[in-house]
Amino acid sequence: MSPSLFRIVSLLGVLVATGAQAKDRVATARQVRMKDVTALFAAAKTPWPTEQLYVRAFKHERELEVWAGPKDGPLVKVRTYPFCAASGELGPKRRQGDLQVPEGFYTIDLFNPVSSYHLSMRVSYPNAADKHHKTPGVSLGGDIYVHGDCVSIGCIAIEDGPIEELYLMALDTRAHTKKDPIIHIFPRRLDAAGMTALEDQAGTDAKLLALWRSLAPAYTGFEESRRVPRTSVDAKTGEYRVTPAPKPRAAGR
Repeated sequence: MSPSLFRIVSLLGVLVATGAQAKDRVATARQVRMKDVTALFAAAKTPWPTEQLYVRAFKHERELEVWAGPKDGPLVKVRTYPFCAASGELGPKRRQGDLQVPEGFYTIDLFNPVSSYHLSMRVSYPNAADKHHKTPGVSLGGDIYVHGDCVSIGCIAIEDGPIEELYLMALDTRAHTKKDPIIHIFPRRLDAAGMTALEDQAGTDAKLLALWRSLAPAYTGFEESRRVPRTSVDAKTGEYRVTPAPKPRAAGR
C-alpha cells in the first residue's frame, strides 16, 4: 500500500471510529437515562417531549435550572443541577483566555457527542451584546459549553450523569421543536437582595452595573409569570432589551 493510500485508509478509520463513539455515547446515555428524564417530567406534571425548554444558570449560587412546558404557557421546573466546576468570577466574558463564564442571553446551538468532557452543548457566545462591547484588537474567544467531567476554563460543568440527562432533554427538544433551547446565564439570582449585593460589588464600575441591571428584567419577568421573556440587543448601545412574553392567542383566533 502506498503511503498516500495508507493515510487515506487511516483517516477513514478514525472517522468511522469517531462516528461509532458518538453514536455509542449518546445511545448509552439514552438507554441509561431516558427513564430518569421521563420520570422528571412526570413528577413536574408536564408532558414529554416538551414544547419549550428553558435553562437558567446562576454563577454565584452555582446552580443550573431546567424549566419546561407548553409553547405559550407557564413553565415548571424540571430539575436543578449543581455546578461541579466553573472558573472566573462574577462579571461578563470580555476576552479570550480570561476564564470567565459569560453572562447574558444565549441559546444552546451545537451538540458535541464526542466531547473531551463526556458530552457538551455549546452556548451561543459571543452574542450581539458581547460583540458590541468588544475591545478593538482583542479576541472575544468562544467555545463556551455546558459539559460534564467537572473541569472548567470558562465553561459550566456538571457531573456526567446530569449532563447525560440535560443533553437528551435539549437534543430531543430541539428535534421536536426545530428551535435551539434558550439559556440565560446570570451572575446570581437577581432579586432585591441579589441586586443589592451586585451593586455593592460593582462599586464605581458603571458599565458592569449597567449590564447587571439590564439582565434583571428577564429574571424578574420570569419569576412573576413563569414565561420566558423576549430579549434583544440595542444596536446602538449594546444593552439588552427585555419585553414580556406575548400573551397566548385566544382559542379560535
